[in-house]
Amino acid sequence: MLFSYELLGKLFVFFVFAVLIVTGVALLLGAYSIRRHRIIFPNFILFMLYLFYSPSKWMCRVFSIKEEIVDEILIEVRNAVMLDKFKKKADRRAVILPQCMRHPQCRARCDPIMGYECTECGMCDIKDIVRAADKHNFKVFIVPGDSFVRKIIKSYNPNVCLGVACYVELTESMQSVSKFMPVQGVSLIRDGCFDTRVDVVEVIHKMEICDV
Repeated sequence: MLFSYELLGKLFVFFVFAVLIVTGVALLLGAYSIRRHRIIFPNFILFMLYLFYSPSKWMCRVFSIKEEIVDEILIEVRNAVMLDKFKKKADRRAVILPQCMRHPQCRARCDPIMGYECTECGMCDIKDIVRAADKHNFKVFIVPGDSFVRKIIKSYNPNVCLGVACYVELTESMQSVSKFMPVQGVSLIRDGCFDTRVDVVEVIHKMEICDV
């Protein structure tokens, strides 16, 4: 039996309408969760917002809401879900930083496998993160791109990973890396192609909680 074009059209409109409603519910639950610091239905939020990532951002634009809220929800919900497992891993801890955090005049050497090797010159915030990482048994990797993240996971084989990146890249990276190990993420407070910034206190706090 052949469906009529009219019926197919109605089914399509119903499907789109249902997707928008469910995605909207996921956004509301996510926003409520991070505002109240109490995660509700985390698996539902992660599944829906990853599955309908672009429609979620479109809905935010339609209602004049900053679309970064989608990434913020995904990052914070993922952080909450994996926090306990993240804290329990005592060895092979990795911190992955983007190379854009380096000072424009940074002369650090870039290893083809491990990324940039910080000399702790003090021109950027990376020095403070490196020193805190030494104290809390984390190894710092400063990477030029996603390909280096895969190399590090293969060569260093960390048990946990703390990542720093812009909203979009952090959302994608946490989703892929979380399949192999517990993760935590801290988004940049100033992004761009160079001289970016992160809340160093928050990054260090993420490392400190592993020692509690």
